[in-house]
Amino acid sequence: MITRLLPLALLALAACSGAAPDNEGASNITASRTGEPKTRTPAGDSTTFSGSPRTSVETHQADLVGRYKGVEGMYLVVRHGTSPGKYRLEMQWDLDNKGEFAGVARGDGIAFTRNGEDLMLRPTDGDATGLKWLVGQKECLTVKPGEGYCRIRLLR
Repeated sequence: MITRLLPLALLALAACSGAAPDNEGASNITASRTGEPKTRTPAGDSTTFSGSPRTSVETHQADLVGRYKGVEGMYLVVRHGTSPGKYRLEMQWDLDNKGEFAGVARGDGIAFTRNGEDLMLRPTDGDATGLKWLVGQKECLTVKPGEGYCRIRLLR
């Protein structure tokens, strides 16, 4: 009985909380070429905040939520965290490393720490990523030169 109700409960939760989560490529394991696990910041649970009205900065941050594609299989998924101004970031940032990180709204971007390094996702265009494969794209997020991701839009 519970097995039958679980999909309905998940569907209802997704309908109330905005876009359905994209679990493609999700992994709780981050590996390196040496086989040693990478240290990463916990990303929290999968709950979506749906509380009080957001400020203009939070509204802008909400526009960053979604799935982005990098080059050579890299990707970034930005989701709401459990409270305003908090985000969950799932990413594969090179061929050997992927993980989930907690993000915090800061300025016009989202700050996060990856393997001890403080980083910032900033809204840019494809030209600003420094990656020739993303040149000409309009809705992108750049972490640093040579690491950027552009929004995936599905044609309907």
